[in-house]
Amino acid sequence: MQDLMGKAKNFVAEKVADMEKPEADITDVDLKDVGKEGITYMANVSIKNPYSASIPICEIHYSLKSANRVIASGNIPDPRSLKGNDTTVVDVEIKVPHSVLVSLIKDIGADWISTIFWKMGLVIDLPLVDNITIPLSKKGEMRLPCFANLFK
Repeated sequence: MQDLMGKAKNFVAEKVADMEKPEADITDVDLKDVGKEGITYMANVSIKNPYSASIPICEIHYSLKSANRVIASGNIPDPRSLKGNDTTVVDVEIKVPHSVLVSLIKDIGADWISTIFWKMGLVIDLPLVDNITIPLSKKGEMRLPCFANLFK
């Protein structure tokens, strides 16, 4: 009986491993707003759902690094569901306080450009399988606004 159960578990595990899973990519990152509290960046995450049924995103966790330091991190609980057989774009808003940006100035240089590393994890609830996390990352450059823009 245990041998039969073991074979059944292996069969199910193989089928789940071969099953098509949602795919995601960080497609765009832009400066959204410069305010009194800090700077807001908007990352667009494109997620392809290969299933005919909609599936929920449980949460998105993210971090933003520059100069080998985490300058922003957080979680977005229950952002939305993914439409069946479609690609859904989810906007992830990330706020960076001015105090963190001022501490980066010594690492940036005269051109006000910093190398950044975005890291995200999309936690998706797949029925019968459980939650899966789709890891995402993107490296790029971030131009900081000049001081005059910070005080407008």
